[in-house]
Amino acid sequence: MRNGLVLFTSDRGITPAVLGQAAEERGFDTFYVPEHTHIPVKRTAAHPGTGDESLPDDRYLRTLDPWVSLATVAAVTSRIKLSTAVALPVESDPITLAKQIASLDHLSGGRVEIGAGFGWNTDELADHHVPAHKRRTVLREYVEAMRALWTQEEASYDGE
Repeated sequence: MRNGLVLFTSDRGITPAVLGQAAEERGFDTFYVPEHTHIPVKRTAAHPGTGDESLPDDRYLRTLDPWVSLATVAAVTSRIKLSTAVALPVESDPITLAKQIASLDHLSGGRVEIGAGFGWNTDELADHHVPAHKRRTVLREYVEAMRALWTQEEASYDGE
């Protein structure tokens, strides 16, 4: 059995590097962090935990970048896997994101695993010009495009 630890990263509390190092020392297999590029001040999307537009606490407004957070963990560990729970690829340029992930994977010695989702916060997605009804399709296409970038010498992708 594998055991992982999730840290909802923010600028408050323990840092990813400190907890990641402690997790590795205690035998955890994977260290997970979430992603939100931002939380719109005005929103109508219901939070899965509250059932309305309110948030459980203000950490959602203060979320750290997942790839930077995982890089700090990589710098102070040697074994623990580095993952997202979950990353939101549809909120990033797929070429840039593929490079960030590949760079982190290379610099960490191949320890990156990706948990990807299409996002619950439709207001956040709208700020990235992703229509809520297309988010699953966009996610699939971005993941396929990134896989092409990682596996093909001369990558190309033709989606919707």
